[in-house]
Parts: sequence; C-alpha cells; structure tokens
Amino acid sequence: MKRYTITVNGNAYDVTVDEADGSAAPVAAPAAKKAAPAKKAAAPAGAQGNATVNAPMNGTIVDVKVKVGDKVTNGTVIAVLEAMKMENDIVSDKDGVVASVNVNKGDAVETGAVVATLNA
Repeated sequence: MKRYTITVNGNAYDVTVDEADGSAAPVAAPAAKKAAPAKKAAAPAGAQGNATVNAPMNGTIVDVKVKVGDKVTNGTVIAVLEAMKMENDIVSDKDGVVASVNVNKGDAVETGAVVATLNA
C-alpha cells in the first residue's frame, strides 16, 4: 500500500492506495440494451390523415389514449410522453377522426415525431 497526501482547495487529505499485482481484474461486459418494440404496420392506403399530431420533445411514450376511428376535439389527449421524469400530455390541436396511431407504449420518440394523424 502506498500513502499519499493530496491537497484539494487548500485542505490536505491522507490517502492510502492498494497496489495492483499486475494481473487483469475480471470485468463484466455491460448488459445489451433491450431491442425496441416492433413498429406498427403502416395504415392502409387512404387511411393517412391530413393533419399530424407531433411529439413536442424527446421522450418515452407511457400511454396511448386513442385508437384509429376515435373522434377527437381540440385539446384531446392523444398520448402521454415521459421526459426528464415528468409526464407530458400530447394533445390534438384540431377536431377530427384518428386516421393512424404511429406509436406504442414504451416507444422512444424524438422531437417532431408523428404520434398520430387525423382526418380533420
């Protein structure tokens, strides 16, 4: 063991360090990340809406509140996004009918990602 005196911001600290014997220490490889869930199949031709509802920021979808065919109004919660440990509602800014839902619970989304499309 080696002893050192280290000064940090004017304060002296005595530190003892064990010397390595030169052999490699066993190290576990980091666990592999879980694969992202499969994306939903694209909506059938003609089912794409003429208005989009986009993610306002990066985060993870924790709940999807609507399904294809649901009628929504301005302010209806489409999905709930968790970002920085806070839940944020993603709301419709138009009246219409949900044409497609492009996210699933657990999906990671980026700012501007299309969460749903509406026939407004």
